[in-house]
Amino acid sequence: MNFVDTLMQRNADFAEKRFDKGLKMLPSQRTMIVGCVDPRVDPMDVLQLEPGETAIIRNVGGRVNPALLETIAVLGTVSRAAGAEVGTGWNLVLLQHTNCGIAGCYHNAPALLAKQMGVAEDQLDTLAITDPYEAVKIDVAALRSNPNFPAGFTVSGLVYDVETGRVETVVPPDQA
Repeated sequence: MNFVDTLMQRNADFAEKRFDKGLKMLPSQRTMIVGCVDPRVDPMDVLQLEPGETAIIRNVGGRVNPALLETIAVLGTVSRAAGAEVGTGWNLVLLQHTNCGIAGCYHNAPALLAKQMGVAEDQLDTLAITDPYEAVKIDVAALRSNPNFPAGFTVSGLVYDVETGRVETVVPPDQA
């Protein structure tokens, strides 16, 4: 059996035993989590989330970049269509992690990474690509100072340690 067949079996089990037709389009905890695509750092697992509690956006490094800002803007439009405004009273959590593969891109394909991050290649060092503790501080500050970011969001920065399984608050929650 190939892995797609395995996925289909798992889905059948989910649909039969755990599917909740009552989940809403908007997260019950009025929270968005931005995390890395690294399979070791799935926010559903490491934060023990329940279905429907948060919206999760994953990208390389869990970093703030132009594509993330565009995604948040689109989600704002989707939420308005669903009858709710994203912003005041909402949380945005940046979840970055140790031993991130983004460092390999920094060392081996800096031009590609610079494009992804929306900066010139000679500005990559200002983003602390290889230090998640500094990177999450930089990204939270970028969100909080961005005039196009929805007003009223509470933004925080966390770092997950892939060696211990623990999450540390690096930037405490505060309004953007």
